[in-house]
Amino acid sequence: MTTTKNKKMSRKKDPLYAVILAGGSGTRFWPLSREATPKQLLRVFGDRTMIQQTTGRLEGLVPDRNIYIVTGQRYAYDIRRQMGEVLDAEKLHILLEPEGRNTAPAIGLAAVHINRTDPEAVMVVMPSDHVILNDTKFREVIAEAGGLAARGYLTTIGIVPNRPETGFGYIQKGAPIHKAPGVASFRVKRFVEKPDLSKAETYLSSGNYFWNSGIFIWRAADILKEIKRQMPDLHRGLAQIAAAIGKKNEQGVTDSVFKTLRSVSIDYGVMEHAPEVAVIPAEMGWSDVGSWRALDEISEKDGSGNIISGNVIDIQSRDSIIHAGKRLIATIGLDNVVVVDTPDATLICSKEHTQDVKKIVDALRGKGSGELLEHVTVNRPWGSYTVLETGERYKIKKIVVNPGAKLSYQMHHHRSEHWVVVSGTARVTVGDRTFNVHPNESTYVPVSQKHRLENPGKMPLQLIEVQSGDYTDEDDIVRFDDDYGR
Repeated sequence: MTTTKNKKMSRKKDPLYAVILAGGSGTRFWPLSREATPKQLLRVFGDRTMIQQTTGRLEGLVPDRNIYIVTGQRYAYDIRRQMGEVLDAEKLHILLEPEGRNTAPAIGLAAVHINRTDPEAVMVVMPSDHVILNDTKFREVIAEAGGLAARGYLTTIGIVPNRPETGFGYIQKGAPIHKAPGVASFRVKRFVEKPDLSKAETYLSSGNYFWNSGIFIWRAADILKEIKRQMPDLHRGLAQIAAAIGKKNEQGVTDSVFKTLRSVSIDYGVMEHAPEVAVIPAEMGWSDVGSWRALDEISEKDGSGNIISGNVIDIQSRDSIIHAGKRLIATIGLDNVVVVDTPDATLICSKEHTQDVKKIVDALRGKGSGELLEHVTVNRPWGSYTVLETGERYKIKKIVVNPGAKLSYQMHHHRSEHWVVVSGTARVTVGDRTFNVHPNESTYVPVSQKHRLENPGKMPLQLIEVQSGDYTDEDDIVRFDDDYGR
């Protein structure tokens, strides 16, 4: 007679599922990061963005169809566009949060979707904006963690500390569980909040404490079971979402339920009190990249200890970080300084004060400054626009429309628009008229007039837009029809 246990052991091994949490705003990387372009969407550490690097290290471990990205609506288009550069973006799943409610609701949302697909699925949960330099070690650790998850453990990865860090939570190891070549696992004795320096030094010298990486591995059914035991309100909300999956009102139910959920981390809400929790210590070149200074640990330096990227001419600087775009940045004799230049904002600070960048962000938010929200170049589903100049009662933009794409059928209450085509052909609808506008030709859209711009050609359409009116911000748009569901 075959027992249930043997049946599970003989079951064909399914591939892993991955959950990537991509809802963070990443304000500590201002001015490169903005509310509309958080850290995970940036190319700071190589040719790929951080979320592209995150999915890249899953290659061979998790098929594209088993990747679930949890994010907000405002980031969904850019994430899918970036994923299309590195994998089959049509196969992966993007789950939308109406608002950020911390990691417990986000992970629970993904778990109910995955559990519906495969009740015995093992899921790997990862932040989208961390750096791991040793992908081989990462894969070894995930393989060990998958085995623990199959045995019912809620498993986390602990980073072996190399300094008395006060900015991370810690995990204290307990009794050993298993030891494989180069990888060991232990029961978790306790989770510890961010310590003061004295405690951090004690943790480091003991060898029994690890940094909490925020990477988890478990069966979807097991984390849902533990959520039900410890967070019954969250579980009831997730049950409502699960019942709506695949139905027409799925996103509406998700939005309605999510707004009622308590904002709490999975560590505090579940892991600190779960009975079967394991930790795998790892040294894999991990960094949470919490500030510009984190580049010191993960980026190549020149002979003077500088990290330099972009259009930079430097003379005799030492131990500094200088990040430029197309505009030339010239520096002389800097020492332990961070310089980050973008088209509309420049940050200059000592390395010791990089954590205080969030104070700049708070000040910008208090002033309602546009430099907090978006860059001068903004990607849209149909292409992009770049703000060239803004003044009293006017704004000038360069607009690029991708081949075959079109903007929404819309109107503006407070501004008129004048379009001058630079290259390509514009198909323009103004009121009841539809006509083409060619290079060196122009057209005019009066205030409160319904209109649409599209590119019928096979080359990008480029034009200059001059807005004129009492109010020229982006929220003066009334959409009547839109290919992108906005």
